[in-house]
Amino acid sequence: MFAAYFDCPGGPENLYMKEVMKPSPGQGEVLVKVSASALNRADLLQRRGKYPPPEGASDILGLEAAGSVAGLGPGCRGRWKMGDAVMALLSGGGKIQEGETVLIHAGASGVGMAAIQLVRLAKAIPIVTAGTQEKRKATANAGAAAGFNYKNEDFSEKVLEFTQGSGVDIILDCVGGSYWEKNLNCLSTDGRWIIYGLLSGGEVHGDLLARLLSKRASIHTSLLRSRDKEYKERLVRAFTEDALPYFSGGASPRLQPLVDSVYPLHKIAEAHRVMEENKNIGKIVIEMPVCFKKGPLL
Repeated sequence: MFAAYFDCPGGPENLYMKEVMKPSPGQGEVLVKVSASALNRADLLQRRGKYPPPEGASDILGLEAAGSVAGLGPGCRGRWKMGDAVMALLSGGGKIQEGETVLIHAGASGVGMAAIQLVRLAKAIPIVTAGTQEKRKATANAGAAAGFNYKNEDFSEKVLEFTQGSGVDIILDCVGGSYWEKNLNCLSTDGRWIIYGLLSGGEVHGDLLARLLSKRASIHTSLLRSRDKEYKERLVRAFTEDALPYFSGGASPRLQPLVDSVYPLHKIAEAHRVMEENKNIGKIVIEMPVCFKKGPLL
């Protein structure tokens, strides 16, 4: 099978398409013939040598996949059959309540666009930060109630204006260190700050704990890749029950996948450059010639 590969950490130019051994499915696993994957910021970090895979996990780039079942491991017969169309999670917190306001950083990213729609589905209010007018417009079309340009305005001040001084109930933050003070400025009393990425690094210079304590706020952190298989299976079941029905049929409101661009696998380096330069709005999809991976299925 073919896979995106790199021999040493570095820039996108180090990526190439390599033929590798096809894996065999283990207990409770299926083999998936992958039709498409998509980029995540974690892929960029792994390529730079800053986000190694957990012990025992594949070192092949890619955290998600869509395709069809091509092999069955022990314990899978009866639940899955050859040729079934599947999505897979490869090796969050913040329970949203109706009416709450959620600040989503990097609102025009693939995760951000999905979060906007899921917040709306929960009957809560999504607001976002984004770096261009084009991205703010795209987030508004996806359902964001407001958007603020983090490059030329203080998003914390704008958030407080939007919420009439009360602040937001939840912050979904993939940026980290450089945003800590502004995040706490606009987080409500008893608010939840959820960190799932550290694009600006993890160092904090200042009295974070005192500020956090004064608001009775809480910090939650979340990583999916290092979770055990049981956690991922629970996550898959929850998504299947709570979100998947809204992608098809007569369900309302509808959830809509938002694709920025599609690249063939042999152009993986170009796709990485686009994400690294923050040019994408929505998901960057990678089309596969033939690829197999193992993981919990939807």
